[in-house]
Amino acid sequence: MFLENNIIQPGKRGWIEVVTGSMFSGKTEELIRRIKRSEIAKQKVAIFKPKIDTRYSEKDLVSHDSRSISSIPVSEAKDILEHISDIEVVGIDEAQFFENDLTEVCNQIANKGKRVIVAALDMDFNGKPFGPIPQLLSIAEYVTKVHAICMKCGNLAHYSHRLSEAQKLVILGEKDIYEPLCRECYNKSRQSHNKEPELF
Repeated sequence: MFLENNIIQPGKRGWIEVVTGSMFSGKTEELIRRIKRSEIAKQKVAIFKPKIDTRYSEKDLVSHDSRSISSIPVSEAKDILEHISDIEVVGIDEAQFFENDLTEVCNQIANKGKRVIVAALDMDFNGKPFGPIPQLLSIAEYVTKVHAICMKCGNLAHYSHRLSEAQKLVILGEKDIYEPLCRECYNKSRQSHNKEPELF
């Protein structure tokens, strides 16, 4: 069986991969790429996303660069378990929107000998670890950190800066509401709005 780095691991079955980073960093695009490679390899795949994420499509998984693939919207992470009896590769997008039981669900799936690929924001707009993702990162066998480009200076961006003053944790939006920023530009933007970044 081949992993993404082309290392052959004979007989290895069941693991968790996490693709994480800021908004506009290519997380969903990378998830779709890995799933499509699995399809080429004739593996049975299924992708899941939170029902609340209807930005581009209610059912399809769509990246910011308009790549798409069929997905199954679910209300809770545990609902995924009802759909994977004959599935070999499970993809989960926007995983930060699920509750903390996502970690246990992913463990259960991997323990059944299945490959789990998760794409998720690592931090919220306040710069705090987002939902179940810190726990998921700690148990994952493979973690890929991806970056966007800072909209202020062009350096690698690590933060998802919210352009509005709204303080609600989950606000679905695109470039009209969020912009990727590097650490320095993020801190400057927060200070200019009289909001100190709450990192931890």
